Amino acid sequence: MARDRKETERKLIEAAGEVLARDGFFKLGVNAIARQAGVDKVLIYRYFDGLSGLIKAYAQQGDFWPSTQELLDMPVDAIKQKHPSEQIAIIMENYAAGIRRRPVTLQILGWEMVERNELTAHLETVREEQGRRLFEMLWYRSDASSRQHSGRKPDVDIEAFVTILSAAVNYLAARSRLIRIYNGIELKEDRGWQRIVNLMRLLCERVL
Repeated sequence: MARDRKETERKLIEAAGEVLARDGFFKLGVNAIARQAGVDKVLIYRYFDGLSGLIKAYAQQGDFWPSTQELLDMPVDAIKQKHPSEQIAIIMENYAAGIRRRPVTLQILGWEMVERNELTAHLETVREEQGRRLFEMLWYRSDASSRQHSGRKPDVDIEAFVTILSAAVNYLAARSRLIRIYNGIELKEDRGWQRIVNLMRLLCERVL
């Protein structure tokens, strides 16, 4: 019985993503999701307390944002041995690649720039929690409340630096859905993104 529930929950979460990708947020209703999943819509209320709970579960499932392991692409102990400039360069390169592989994520990043809805709010929470975990894992001392960073120049605001880089990736990746070239950079081609990644790596080396 528990296994059946888990499988049905998985189907509903996947169906929410499929409806979202096909029809957009404002057509994301319980009827459409239940039809896509091939189950009774009453199960959305029974298992998730309604559409809001299902949207939250969808936002929290691992495939929407690149996972921590996907961003690091190596054991935590290994990346901790690297200088913060190299750590951030690796994370940003993996983040850019991970975001580009997720068309629904790109679609919602576009919405986030012009409107706020229940889904973008849940996803914002998940993103912020993941960012906090990364900072505590890599750049805060063990007494995280002191918010001291190790291994980088003391006058660099590392949160602000990562914010600028990740915001640039989000904006350009979201724009790539609709435009091919931005300031001469081909956003729909790997070679264009390699230019962006190379520049981010150089910035990390120079700033940190």
